[in-house]
Amino acid sequence: MKNWSFYTSNEIKPLGWVKRQLEIQAQSLCGNLHKVWPDVRDSKWIGGTAEGWERVPYWLDGFIPLAYLLEDKELISVADKYMDSILAFQQPDGWLCPCEEEKRPSYDTWAVLLLSKVLTVYYQCSGKEQAVDALYKMLKNYHELLKNGTVKLFEWGKYRWYEGFIAIDFLYSRCGEEWLLDLARILKEQGMDYDTVTHLWERPMNWWRFDTHIVNLAMMLKSEAVSCALLGEQYTDKAQKHYDILEKYNGMPAGVFTGDECLSGVSPIQGAELCSVVELMYSYELLYAFTGDKKWAERLEKIAFNALPAAISDDMWAHQYVQQSNQISCIRFPGKSVFRTNNSEAHLFGLEPNYGCCTANFGQGWPKLVLSAFMHNGDNVVNLVPVPSVLQTEDIYISLKTEYPFKNTFEYTVKSGKDFTLTLRVPSFAQNYTVNGEKYDTDEVLLTFSAGEESVVTVSFDVTPVFAKRAGGLNTVEMGSLLFSLPIKYHTLKKEYERDGVERKFPYCDYEYYPETPWQFGFADTALEAEYRDVWETPFSSQNPPVTVKAKVKEIAWGYEDGYDTVCAKYPESRVGKGEITEVELYPYGCAKLRMTELPFCEEE
Repeated sequence: MKNWSFYTSNEIKPLGWVKRQLEIQAQSLCGNLHKVWPDVRDSKWIGGTAEGWERVPYWLDGFIPLAYLLEDKELISVADKYMDSILAFQQPDGWLCPCEEEKRPSYDTWAVLLLSKVLTVYYQCSGKEQAVDALYKMLKNYHELLKNGTVKLFEWGKYRWYEGFIAIDFLYSRCGEEWLLDLARILKEQGMDYDTVTHLWERPMNWWRFDTHIVNLAMMLKSEAVSCALLGEQYTDKAQKHYDILEKYNGMPAGVFTGDECLSGVSPIQGAELCSVVELMYSYELLYAFTGDKKWAERLEKIAFNALPAAISDDMWAHQYVQQSNQISCIRFPGKSVFRTNNSEAHLFGLEPNYGCCTANFGQGWPKLVLSAFMHNGDNVVNLVPVPSVLQTEDIYISLKTEYPFKNTFEYTVKSGKDFTLTLRVPSFAQNYTVNGEKYDTDEVLLTFSAGEESVVTVSFDVTPVFAKRAGGLNTVEMGSLLFSLPIKYHTLKKEYERDGVERKFPYCDYEYYPETPWQFGFADTALEAEYRDVWETPFSSQNPPVTVKAKVKEIAWGYEDGYDTVCAKYPESRVGKGEITEVELYPYGCAKLRMTELPFCEEE
């Protein structure tokens, strides 16, 4: 059923602002984690004594494509060193995880499923056949252990069974061996059936559960798409059915679902875990690849251009475990956490606030987005996410120059060594969509090119800032794929310390963000006006946003959440406007680290 295939990191490269975003990532925490963080630096995966389960594979899942996309020799050598070390520990029977043979039954094999993805992406980036050989042996051994009952799925592995299908599909397309299909059947049989628990998503509880855990659910959305062909089942778009429930009862305006850590409703002061942001992006990338349904591409854009940058500092040395739509401060709670199951520092920017999974995992977001910019199916190419990039294969060269999503003009330079078709996806919010001056009213544009042809294609469309309704009578401002917030100026308090053997030391220390400007406002007018600026060295800059929206507001008595003086109330105490109307500049959500995103319209006294 697979509609589109990914290109490799040798065929697609970042340009413009998205290349700069990857460079910032390479120069910061993700590119240096192996130097500063014990769980990667001293991991059991490479013969050390630190964590030997998900953290090194999580990190490599983003670090490998980052290194190869940037063609950074130093980072590539680090990736190769880690992979060589991991492969050197493979046991004669194929087992590859750092776990003694007698402890295998109690080892959560989520690590096997995760490593299978890493080996797949490593081969796709490096072309090294030893990665495929190791993957084959590991999954063959895994199949035997599952079949004879030595190991079984439980806890994380049970709830993430479908993650192994990326590698199974990859291997089956190469060798077509029947045992891979049997492995797929066993994984689904032992895995969680999420259809049986959807009622739990409708009423968030202060109770930690695997079946309401937001990262599990973000991963789960792609499960039917990646598994149905291997299992010989018909695709029924369960992802949309599950999405509808999650969005209705737990949706956030930035395109993700609340989960701190488990589903948390539609309150603008509940959080969304950063792991869920990047995993939801990956699910949408695969949902499009397997189904060709354009809705997943548009949803992918919204997350990538809003929720992802919002949870990471400008220099990418610090990140949040959870982000809030209405986030007036990032200060450690002195007592009970406002989050349902996260601790009192989950919203701080730092090395590993609350828990270290996001520290290792958030790095996959930007590189995998770049790898999804173009996909192909035979002689058909689709520009899935129009970020600045270049595609170069043996027969096709496409260079895309753009500052999208900040501006909506595109220049494609095409050189063709064969006949092919380029599909341009027309966003649902695009107005006056034109290609070389010709207007289109379709949801996609097909451009055909002949062998030997060289041409330049210019595309443009308009977007208009609009209000969107939210729960509790609140509203947000959107323009195209960007969400906008009222920014709150702030100062930071740097915290350097050591805890549990992990040192926080500048630049990889923790920060609290203290607000300095008012935030208690409601919209006072429906007029909105966009202002376009330059894209700076930091694309999602908290100081110099590439685009803003002017709006009119009035002060209101919003108030604080009961029991807190650093968290705004879920909904305002009063919506009556006070004083004069003030014009403010709304920033892109991803630029506004402290922000008010969901606001009411003011009422008259």
